[in-house]
Amino acid sequence: MSKFKLQSKFQPAGDQPAAIEGLLKSLKAKRRYQTLLGVTGSGKTFTMANIIEKIQKPTLIISHNKTLAAQLAAEFQEFFPDNAVHYFVSYYDYYQPEAYIPRSDTYIEKDTQINEEIDRLRNAATQSLLSRKDVLIVASVSCIYGLGNPANYLELSLAIKKGQSLKRDKLLRRLTDLQFHRNDIDLQRGTFRVHGDVLEIILSSEDTIIRMDFFGDVLEKIERLDAVSGHKIEELDEFMIFPAKHFVTPEDKLKEAEENIRLELIDRLKELKSQGKVLEAARLEQRTNFDLEMLTNTGFVAGIENYSRVLEGREPGSPPSTLIDYFPDDFLLFLDESHQTVPQIGAMYEGDKSRKTTLVDYGFRLPSALDNRPLKFNEFEKKINQVIFVSATPAEFEIERSLTQKDTKFVTKSKRTEAEQSIIDARPKLKQMDPPSIVEQIIRPTGLIDPTIEIKPIKNQVDDLIERIKERIAKHQRVLVATLTKRMAEELAEYLKEDGIKVQYMHSDVDTFERLEILRDLRLGVYDVLVGINLLREGLDLPEVSLVAILDADKEGFLRSETFFMQMMGRAARHLEGHVVMYADRITGSMQRAIDETNRRRKLQETYNKKHGITPQSIQKAIGDSRMAGSKVEFETADDEQKRRDPGKMDKQELKFYLDELNEQMDLASKNLEFEIAAKIRDRIEEIKKINKLKSR
Repeated sequence: MSKFKLQSKFQPAGDQPAAIEGLLKSLKAKRRYQTLLGVTGSGKTFTMANIIEKIQKPTLIISHNKTLAAQLAAEFQEFFPDNAVHYFVSYYDYYQPEAYIPRSDTYIEKDTQINEEIDRLRNAATQSLLSRKDVLIVASVSCIYGLGNPANYLELSLAIKKGQSLKRDKLLRRLTDLQFHRNDIDLQRGTFRVHGDVLEIILSSEDTIIRMDFFGDVLEKIERLDAVSGHKIEELDEFMIFPAKHFVTPEDKLKEAEENIRLELIDRLKELKSQGKVLEAARLEQRTNFDLEMLTNTGFVAGIENYSRVLEGREPGSPPSTLIDYFPDDFLLFLDESHQTVPQIGAMYEGDKSRKTTLVDYGFRLPSALDNRPLKFNEFEKKINQVIFVSATPAEFEIERSLTQKDTKFVTKSKRTEAEQSIIDARPKLKQMDPPSIVEQIIRPTGLIDPTIEIKPIKNQVDDLIERIKERIAKHQRVLVATLTKRMAEELAEYLKEDGIKVQYMHSDVDTFERLEILRDLRLGVYDVLVGINLLREGLDLPEVSLVAILDADKEGFLRSETFFMQMMGRAARHLEGHVVMYADRITGSMQRAIDETNRRRKLQETYNKKHGITPQSIQKAIGDSRMAGSKVEFETADDEQKRRDPGKMDKQELKFYLDELNEQMDLASKNLEFEIAAKIRDRIEEIKKINKLKSR
C-alpha cells in the first residue's frame, strides 16, 4: 500500500514544530475537533502536510472558494508528488438552476455549461478514493452536494487485465451500461470506438487513450496512448473502468426505482387533483413519464439527480451521498479558512430547499426531488471523523467546538460578531489543556513580523494611492487594493491603467482558471497592481506583495469587519517591507481591534526574533503553473508573449520558470501540429538564452 511521503527541502521552524506536535497529540487522543490558529505566512499548509504524513489517513481539505482550493491543491501536489492529490470543485462554468417564479408564471429551465477539465478532475478524485489509500482531495463546499451512491459506482466498475478472456460484444454492452458512448469518428472523454479487434476508450478521469488489442476473446495487449499524437506512453497489465458518470444504477435496482417513481407519481397526482391543481397534475404527469421513458431506454436522463433518492433506495428526508461518502470512515478533514467555510456549509441547505419546494408545489418535480440537495449542517457534522479547523481568525464556533468537544446547534451568525474576542476569552483555558486542541502558530519560520499599519484620510485617497503604487513599482514590488464594489474595482483599474500602471481587477465574475492566471501574472510582473473586493483575502500566497491598500476602511460592515482587516493585512505579511494603509476618516471598532491584535502579534514576533538572533527574510516561493496537473496548457504566439512579459525585469528564479513554461508551450504547439507557432516560441527561447549569456559576462 502506498503511503503519504512528504517531499520538501524545508524543516518545520518557528511555531510549526509545537503546532504539529500539539495537533498530533490531540488527534491521537481521539479528539474530534482541533483548531490551528495560524497567522498568514506562518506556513499553515506545511504544518498540514506534516500532519497528513504522520497520520497516514485519506484526507479531505475543504476550502470556501475555487481559487484558494486550486492554489492549495497545487501546493499539496508539490509536497506529495508520488501520492494521489486531487482537485474537486463545481464543474459548471455557467449554471442557471431550474426554477419557477409563480408571480410571473415563468419557468426557467436548467441551463449549464460544464467545464470538461474540472469534470475529469472530479472523476479522477472519486476513482482514486475507491482504488487506493494515499488520497488527498482539496475541494470547495460543492463536495457536500449529492454525488451518486459510491456503492453503485463501485459495483458497476470493471477490472480489466491483460490475458483475460472477454467477449467483445458483451464488453461493449457493459460500457454502454457504464454511460460510455460509442463514437468511431471523434474519440472524446467518456467515449469508445472499435476497429476490428481493437477497442479504444478514453476514461472519464483521463485525457489519454486506453487501447485494447484482442485475439478472438483474449485480451492480448493494453496500451496507453497520447490522445493527440497517438504515440504509446506505456504498456499496462491491468486497469479499472469506472462509470463515466457519478449517477449510475445497476439494472436490477433501476427497474425497481422506475416502479417506485411510478407509484410516487400516482400518489402525487391524487394529492394535486384533490387540491384542485389540475394544471400542475397534468404538467407533472407529462414530465415524469418522459423521464421514465428515457431511463428505461438509456439508463440516464437530464436531471437524473432529482430522482437520486429513489434510485439509491433511500428513505424520504435522508441525506444524499456526497464526496465524503467515498472516503473511508477514519478519514481526516481540514476546514481551511474555517471562519468562512463553516458558515458557507451551514447556509447552503436552506437556499436550495426554497427553490425546489416551489418546483414541487407547481408540478415541475416529484416531492422526492427535495432530497436532491446539499447536506444540512448537522448531517455534515455526523460524517466528520476528526477535523482540524484552520484559520488566522477562527470564529466562536470553531473555538467552542475545540474547547468543549461537543456538538451544539449551528447558527450562521455568531452571537459575538468578532472572531478575535472568542480566542481572547479562550486563552486562559488553552494553557490548562493537555494535549491542546487549539494551537497558535504566530512565529513565522522566516522571522517575518506582521506588517506596519498606517491610517490616511479618505480625501484624495486615489491620488495618494497612485504615489504609493509608483514607489512600490520602482522596487519591483506588487500592490493589492481592496474596494467596496465590483464597479469601483473595475473603474479604479481602468483609471490606474490610464496613468500607465499595469493593473488588473479580480472579482466573482472572473472565471476560475482566469483568476489563477491573473494571480500568476501578478507574481511574474505582467501586472503590478491587483484590485478586488473579497477575493484578495483568505489564503492567497503572493510573496511579492509589499503594500495592501484598503479604500473606505471606515464603512463598518461585512466587507470592513475585523476578520476582513486581519485577512487583508495578512496579504502583506509575506514581504520584508510589508505595509498596510487604511483610508478612513475615523477609526471604527473593527479597525481598532484588528490593529490591536496585529500589534500584539508583532510584539511576540519581535521578542522571539531578538531572543533567537533571527534576521527576518521575505518569503521566497517558486512560480509554478497556475493550472492543475493534467489540464491543458494554453499557449500564445511568440509576438503576443513578447509584448506581455519582459524577461529583462525577471530575477533568475522567475526567468527559469518562464523558460520552462515556454518549453511546455512549444511542446504542446508541436503536438497540435502548430509548427509555425512552435518555431516562433523556439526562436524566442534561444533569444532569451543569448541575452542572458551576455548579461552574465
